[in-house]
Amino acid sequence: MTKEQESKSLVLTPSPKKKATITFFMIFAMVLFVAGMGLIKKTQFAAMTRAIHAYKTPPVAVTSMAVETQIWYPVLQAVGSLSAAQGVMLSADLPGIVYKTPLGPGGTMVRKGDLLVQLDTRQEEAQLRSAEAKCVLARSTYDRTMNLSEKSVVAKATLDDARAQYDSALGAVEEIKVMIRRKTLYAPFDGMLGICVINEGQYLQSGAPIVPLNLLDVLSVNFSLPQQNFSELHAGQAIRVKAEGVPHKTFEGTITGINSELDAVTRNIGVSGSIKNEDMLLRGGMFVTVAVLLPPKKNVIAVPETAINYAPYGDSVFVIESLKKENEVPYLGVREQPVTLGTRQGDQVEIVRGLKAGDNIVTSGVFKLQPGSPVKINNTVQPENDLEPKAVDN
Repeated sequence: MTKEQESKSLVLTPSPKKKATITFFMIFAMVLFVAGMGLIKKTQFAAMTRAIHAYKTPPVAVTSMAVETQIWYPVLQAVGSLSAAQGVMLSADLPGIVYKTPLGPGGTMVRKGDLLVQLDTRQEEAQLRSAEAKCVLARSTYDRTMNLSEKSVVAKATLDDARAQYDSALGAVEEIKVMIRRKTLYAPFDGMLGICVINEGQYLQSGAPIVPLNLLDVLSVNFSLPQQNFSELHAGQAIRVKAEGVPHKTFEGTITGINSELDAVTRNIGVSGSIKNEDMLLRGGMFVTVAVLLPPKKNVIAVPETAINYAPYGDSVFVIESLKKENEVPYLGVREQPVTLGTRQGDQVEIVRGLKAGDNIVTSGVFKLQPGSPVKINNTVQPENDLEPKAVDN
């Protein structure tokens, strides 16, 4: 190596002391950079923490109501059918040809004793006239024989024979009159006629149906209730009946009979009742819903079913009250309150345990709530809360 090359090498290669100084400054710069970045991140995290603590959950819009005690009038619901309290299918007693049918159309009201159907009795009437003539002759013979017997002109046996002839003639007259009556059909009681199934001139066999007649002022209703309701039933208990096709009308009645045994298959008890058919709006054979009225229950705490938060671990409601977190201003929030449910009636559910009168609860929007959630009450639209809701056909 020449002297010129050696001098260049000495100039380009730093000394160990200079290397140490450069390394120190590099490490120091790195430390400053890391410390600066850490400070920046710390400042950012502190700002985020302050923002999180400063953030407040917006209140949830809910509806509410104050819990009050009520009087419930519980009922036992059942389905049943109607039948006439008194009804018959009028039929022909004797065979014959229909001579006269002074029947009105189906639905005509008749009174007891009104003529409904007259079979042809001209032959019987002719026989009656002959029998009555024989009866008059037998009566005359009997009277003459009695006068002669009083004068001892004829024997006692002759008088007995005349008496027997007269009684026989009377019997023949009565027999023909009965036959005529059996061919004449009168209304046996007040009621409404059904549709007549015969025509004038038609020949009827004995027992052939003619027209139904039903007493509709009072109807019988038959229904069944489960075994567990048996102890709550008794004769004279009030019932209410509603029928499809007769809207906005409830018919009052009473229980008239309870079956002596339960159905072995369904374990239901048969019950019969009697109702007043006001304005003749009901008919036998109608399908009806029956409500058996039970003694009233007092001091019932009930809430709308929409207020219940159903859960596998237990049912609850949300009570609205003033809440406060540490070092914060009080706010309107909710507290989850476990409850024990009782019976249901209409849109309401009985609360057996967990609430008291005066508690303010959430009635809708419970699925959006958590314990401690802030709420905003808006009762412009309230959920259904009717003990006797009515179906709406949309």
